[in-house]
Amino acid sequence: MAQAFVRTLLGRSDYAIISEIVEPNTKILDLGCGEGELLAWLAEHKHVDARGVEISGPKVQQAIARGVSVFHSDIEEALADLPDQAFDYVILSQTLQESRAPLKVLSEMLRVGRRAIVAFPNFGHWTVRLAHLFTGRAPKTRLFPHDWYDSPNIHFLTVHDFEALVRSQKWNIEKRIFLQGARQISFLPNLLSEVAVFLVTK
Repeated sequence: MAQAFVRTLLGRSDYAIISEIVEPNTKILDLGCGEGELLAWLAEHKHVDARGVEISGPKVQQAIARGVSVFHSDIEEALADLPDQAFDYVILSQTLQESRAPLKVLSEMLRVGRRAIVAFPNFGHWTVRLAHLFTGRAPKTRLFPHDWYDSPNIHFLTVHDFEALVRSQKWNIEKRIFLQGARQISFLPNLLSEVAVFLVTK
């Protein structure tokens, strides 16, 4: 059943959810932080110690111009150089499906951070299923708008896939939020949610 409408932050509902999860005055690492919009907002409004990792040079420059501390690096390499439990939250928003080694990334997130916030587009959404069924081709939808040869996504996971992985690793899900556009839903999330947000701990 649909819940209350979810506000957006910087034009994204997943950012709004993340901003509500993150506690003030904590230490944050945002992986694949882009131009640092979320980190800058968290630093200003929640007074966090904000750090980021981004592989795109121009985006790193934009993030630094916002006053955010960002490392120019690949996510996997950056995590390997960080000490255990260095951050209160490690954020990975809309990037898990683009990483070469998702399990390694998640494991490293939970090594360097006390909590991991993971948001990803749900490949199990009904529009994706129908697109694949009726076209017989790699799904191309509003949620996944790229052609197969031009897509940054290399792993297509669903809500059920992620929860099964968490169980297999004996990690804990502290929060799970499912978004359908601007609404939070709880009914059939693997079928109806477009974006899933999880707060995970060891």
